[in-house]
Amino acid sequence: MTAEAPAAPALSHGRLVPVTVHFDDLDALGLLHNARYPVMVERAWAELWTEHGFRFEGDWAAAGDACNAVKELRITYEAPVTRPGAYAVHLWLERLGTTGLTYGFRFCSADGSTTYAQGTRVLVRLDSATLRPAPWSDAFRSAGRELLRSED
Repeated sequence: MTAEAPAAPALSHGRLVPVTVHFDDLDALGLLHNARYPVMVERAWAELWTEHGFRFEGDWAAAGDACNAVKELRITYEAPVTRPGAYAVHLWLERLGTTGLTYGFRFCSADGSTTYAQGTRVLVRLDSATLRPAPWSDAFRSAGRELLRSED
């Protein structure tokens, strides 16, 4: 008789995006450097939005919803990542406003069962000519609604 591994927890909201921690992401103590967490979260979001057709390809005027800026970033480190390998970022939207949004994230084990860091980030959609807040497109809002965390 063989024991089966426990099932990963089901996600009640958002998406789990695989990421890889490389040896050179670790600091002198052999821990994932604190500045690498937001980079990996950013890469996971870029991958997710690219799947929906939203990407930056070097032209801010053509970037549309990809023309945005970070207003706030909050992160709490829960447990150290001590080795390279496969991990994941759990992503969701907390709020989707007219010109801004707040997303939540967890940097976690590949199956989502262990949380190493979690936080939120606020983005503001910008008009490429004026760099003033601009509304998200209907297509972006539609894709974003799929990622909204419900009020449980």
